[in-house]
Amino acid sequence: MTRYLRIAAGVAVLAVLGLFAAVMLPPYFRNLEYQRYLEDLAAHSDIHNSSAEIVRVSAANRAARMGLPVRLDQVRVQPSGERFLVEVRYFVRVDLPLYTVDLHFRPAAGR
Repeated sequence: MTRYLRIAAGVAVLAVLGLFAAVMLPPYFRNLEYQRYLEDLAAHSDIHNSSAEIVRVSAANRAARMGLPVRLDQVRVQPSGERFLVEVRYFVRVDLPLYTVDLHFRPAAGR
């Protein structure tokens, strides 16, 4: 009988961990996708052809299309050699049963 209780407890723990992963992983994957976009944006934004404001608005618009909670004032763009340094700071609030966590992200590109 205790063997079945241990198996049931193990399955319950795995189910909770699976639920936790299903809720926590999507913001990390969206951040990774946004990081790749910022790297592409910084690599293809030439200071001679683009202004910092255009790059800044492009980064904020892409975040909005991806559903990320990024405001224009959270995007920082600075000239760096022939390209731009793009840095964004934002957080995603994840509501779990009995607990809420803020995941802080800081993707950057162009270094």
